[in-house]
Amino acid sequence: MNGTPIDARDEDALRTAARAALTAARDRTRLLTTCVDEAELTAQHSPLMSPLVWDLAHIGNQEEQWLLRAVAGREPMRPEIDSVYDAFEHPRAERPALPLLPPDEAHRYAAEVRGRALDVLDTSVLRGSALVDAAFAFGMIAQHEQQHDETMLITHQLRKGPAALTAPEPAAVTSPPKAREVLVPGGPFTMGTSTEPWALDNERPAHRRDVAAYWIDTTPVTCGAYLEFMADGGYEEPRWWDPAALPHMREHGLVAPLFWRREGGQWLRRRFGVTEPIPPDEPVLHVSWYEADAYARWAGRRLPTEAEWEKAARHDPAADRSRRYPWGDADPTPDRANLGQRHLRPAAAGAYEAGQSPLGVRQLIGDVWEWTASDFLPYPGFVAFPYREYSEVFFGGDHKVLRGGSFAVDQVACRGTFRNWDYPVRRQIFSGFRTARDARPEEAHGQAEVR
Repeated sequence: MNGTPIDARDEDALRTAARAALTAARDRTRLLTTCVDEAELTAQHSPLMSPLVWDLAHIGNQEEQWLLRAVAGREPMRPEIDSVYDAFEHPRAERPALPLLPPDEAHRYAAEVRGRALDVLDTSVLRGSALVDAAFAFGMIAQHEQQHDETMLITHQLRKGPAALTAPEPAAVTSPPKAREVLVPGGPFTMGTSTEPWALDNERPAHRRDVAAYWIDTTPVTCGAYLEFMADGGYEEPRWWDPAALPHMREHGLVAPLFWRREGGQWLRRRFGVTEPIPPDEPVLHVSWYEADAYARWAGRRLPTEAEWEKAARHDPAADRSRRYPWGDADPTPDRANLGQRHLRPAAAGAYEAGQSPLGVRQLIGDVWEWTASDFLPYPGFVAFPYREYSEVFFGGDHKVLRGGSFAVDQVACRGTFRNWDYPVRRQIFSGFRTARDARPEEAHGQAEVR
């Protein structure tokens, strides 16, 4: 929710927050769909992604279905396009062949839906059902649009040709972390949430988890560290790799993160249409779960579990409570986290001291999505809401959990409890990782330490 935490009973404040979140999302959508020409909007730049124009109209269609039809009870505006923009009916690779709305018509449709949706927001009573309590449906739609904005930004990274987007450089590291890793004491903590008004179903309910003591990196793994893994033959050594990864690696000839290439004796990468040297201090980006897991094994460590990641990000040992964010309960600010496409890259590892956790762990929110060791599973007491297809159909061993968000995520869709998930082979997403290790028995019951 934008701004400072809002009382879910304050309808005026909720309307203001919802309008701001919807407006911010639409401003970003407009930027992402007006910075390239019509041919680029309608092209499929990768079979892994939809044409940008599909995302644009899908955003409008979902908003119509939930805010105009479900909340306001209005008649459908364009019922004939519901099937075209049903993400579960048509895989991404098939979408270019669908009868998509042309770019101008898609823009007009999304704009008309938005105008009507804001009227609904102004006149709805924000209580009385789970869908409208605390403006949940409006917050859900703002999050949905921002998630598609991140997807469209991925498409911009995949497209060939010159850069269409620019942004200033992120914050520099002014005060590096005091240690490479920190000991998180063992014991229970509260995971998930039952109180965050716009939290989605897979974040709920709050429940206690008992986590054994462990060490965790104070920053994400850097490109420089990953280059050491590569130089040591990491991609050629089968013992570091999950057996399921090996056929995929051989089929695709994987030797480095996505968008990296070796030229003239040095490694380069392509980032939003610009080719540049690999920045050694920046968190490594565009790696799969398999690559993250292999690096961790090579380093004599492992990926943190999802519970370990959240405890490091939210648990305040002094107060024995879970915060909304690593720094406290206040919403993100530019000095705390790299979010919202303000920049088009992660900040250097160790940035955002103001955003660190009580134990000194940094960049847990923003910069890069962080792979965890965990499969995407429901919490005890999970209830699908408002539809099964958001989370429930993805539960199981096929998807791995990512946490923390990236520079491409807006704050409305990023919090200490937010859960993302994807297949372990995926690399086009803005994914990185940090590592962990078990505490030794003599460390397990001690106080927090840094090393």
